[in-house]
Amino acid sequence: MTTAAPAIPDSIAALAPHMTAWRHEIHAWPELGFEEERTSALVIRELRALGLDVHTGLGGTGVVAVIDSGKPGLSIGLRADMDALPMDEVADERGELPYRSQRPGVAHTCGHDGHTSALLGTARHLVAHPPTSGRVVLIFQPAEEGGRGAIRMIEDGLFARWPCDEVYAFHNMPALPTGEASVRSGATLQSLAVFEIAIEGVGGHAAAPHRANDPLQVAARLAVDIGAIVGRHIDPMEAALINVGSLQAGTTHNIIPSTATLSGTIRSLSKDVHDELLKRLRALCEGHAQISGCSIALEIPHSCPPCVNAPEQAALAADAIADVLGAEHVKTDLRAYPFSDDFSYMLEQWPGAYLFLGMDSAMCHHPTFRFDDGLLPVAAAVFDRIVRRRLG
Repeated sequence: MTTAAPAIPDSIAALAPHMTAWRHEIHAWPELGFEEERTSALVIRELRALGLDVHTGLGGTGVVAVIDSGKPGLSIGLRADMDALPMDEVADERGELPYRSQRPGVAHTCGHDGHTSALLGTARHLVAHPPTSGRVVLIFQPAEEGGRGAIRMIEDGLFARWPCDEVYAFHNMPALPTGEASVRSGATLQSLAVFEIAIEGVGGHAAAPHRANDPLQVAARLAVDIGAIVGRHIDPMEAALINVGSLQAGTTHNIIPSTATLSGTIRSLSKDVHDELLKRLRALCEGHAQISGCSIALEIPHSCPPCVNAPEQAALAADAIADVLGAEHVKTDLRAYPFSDDFSYMLEQWPGAYLFLGMDSAMCHHPTFRFDDGLLPVAAAVFDRIVRRRLG
């Protein structure tokens, strides 16, 4: 059985070489969150070449431009993330990429280079073929990878200056076959909170523990109790995860350390459950501090709510994908994915949808991940169909 080719307009297909060139340039020079100076400069260069007014400095390196029809209508926000990951990319069985990362320890192994390039292609197409009403707000966001880029842009006035009626974003998805896509109503990605716990006690000789106050023992008990939060305090019908990923303490066998640290993550598909997990974690830390006499400090360096798609906008996104890939290739009944994305902050501000486009690769965040350039015109065509269905 053969799969029909995507219904990509010739005007977007003609942009594929440009989108590919942009992606390869971004890929070769990856940048971590809030450090996307070179990537932002490329985005600014291409948007200004289209004659657009470009707004910079939101969230540090974020970029915004508006394509306005000059006529009344909805305001549609389209978002792409720009940052890379702190890891090396590794050649797969096909060998090294000719445009591989030139920065050791930094790599686009999640595909944000493709997201940015696809939105740039969408911008070029929409300038040449503008909507007949309303406006499109192009949002190039820094620091999606745990860096709170979305909330920083919002705090810097993103939606106060450019209010949107709806917002949309896409992500490549190696868990789906090429030519397939998914979008669902309701929670589609989990919340995320990163927690770090610092425990300070009194160190000493292992032969005289009564002269010390051992923070390692407190850390071990706390780690066990944290693992029991979900099973004892959360409705078993709710999705919830809390994991301790690191416990650090001590230097050798006969010294009681003076400090210990724990870190981990919290995930849920419900904001209420997310908040309850944090509440229980704080209570545990306070309780163990009281019982042990150690000082326990809990920090949450990064937190974002679950991505929740609005029903109307999820249905619209499904229709737009169907226009491009065919209705039989759009999955609307898949379970939510166990990942997180701070696009959730934008979805808290405005109704919208986060959609996924299938691609053959190792999973995101794997060192051999490879973005498929064939996805670029597909993503641009889907964005274009969202705009056309809303703005004409």
